[in-house]
Amino acid sequence: MSIFKTSVRPDAGRAPRQATPFKERLLRGATPWLFLAIPLILLATFTLLPVANMVWYSFNEWNGISKDKEWLGLDNYLEFFTRPELFRVFFVSLYYFVASFLQMGLALYFATVLSFSTRFKNLFKGILFFPYLINGVAIGFTFLYFFRPGGTLDATLAALGLEQLQHLWLGDPDVINVSLAGTSVWRYMGLNFVLFLGAIQSVNPSLYEASSLDGAGKWQQFRYIILPSIRPIVGLSMILAISGSLAVFEIPYIMTGGANGSKTFVIQTIDMAFNFNKVGLASAMAVILLVIVLLITALQRKLLPDEKVNLT
Repeated sequence: MSIFKTSVRPDAGRAPRQATPFKERLLRGATPWLFLAIPLILLATFTLLPVANMVWYSFNEWNGISKDKEWLGLDNYLEFFTRPELFRVFFVSLYYFVASFLQMGLALYFATVLSFSTRFKNLFKGILFFPYLINGVAIGFTFLYFFRPGGTLDATLAALGLEQLQHLWLGDPDVINVSLAGTSVWRYMGLNFVLFLGAIQSVNPSLYEASSLDGAGKWQQFRYIILPSIRPIVGLSMILAISGSLAVFEIPYIMTGGANGSKTFVIQTIDMAFNFNKVGLASAMAVILLVIVLLITALQRKLLPDEKVNLT
C-alpha cells in the first residue's frame, strides 16, 4: 500500500480558460448603444435642441424674423414678473386643475365598476375611451356647436322643459371656463380610465376572494386592496393632470381663441410670440412654465413617494 497520496486538482482535464478578446468585449458593450443611437439622435434633435434654443432666445430680444438678436440678460424674466396681466392667466388654470381631479374621480369609478362582471362592459369601455381617440380640433368644433346659443345643449334643455337653464355658455366670462373645463373632462377621461383599468385588472383576484370570506364589502375592497395596489398609477395621473392643467391650449384656442376671459398661459405665450413679435419674452414665459411644472412634479414626488405595498 502506497504511503503517498495523489492530489488531483479540481480543474484537471478541463480546457484552459481563454480570455475574452478585446474586440468581442467592446462589441458587447457597444451593442445596446447601437440600438439606442437613432432614438437618442431623434430626442436630441426634436426635444433637447429646441429646448436649448428656447432658453437662449429667452435672454434676447428678437422679433422672430430678423437675423439680429439683442442680448438682454434677465430683462425678459423681470418684465414677466413686473406685468401682472401676463401671469394673471394662471388663475384660468385653476378651472382645469379642479376639473382634472373630477376627471380622475370619474375615471377611477368607472374603471373599478367595469373591472368586475358587468353587463355590456366592453361596450362601455369603448364608449368611455372613444373621446380620447378623436382629434382635438374635431372636438373643439363639435362642442362649439354644442354650447352655441340655440345649439345642442340649449335645444336639449328646451325639450326637457328647462328653458330657464339656457345660458350663454361661451359668452359669459363667469361660465365660459367651466364649459371649456367640462369639455376637457369629457375628452381626457378615457386616458385615465384605461390606465386605472389596466392597473386594477393586474391585482391578484384571490385577494378579493379572501376579503369576501372575511366579510369585506365593495367599499372595503376598493379602499384596502384596489387603491393601495394602483397608487403608482394614481400618482402618475396626478402629475399628468397638474402639468396638463397648466399647459391647456387646444380646446380653448379652437373654441374661443382666448376671448371672454378664457385665455390660458399657453395661448398668451403664442400671442406674445406671433401677434406681438416678442419671441424673447414668449420664450421666457415658456421656460417659466417648464420650471413650474418640474417643481410641482418634484414636490408631488416628495410628498407622495412610491411605496411598495405587500398585499399577499
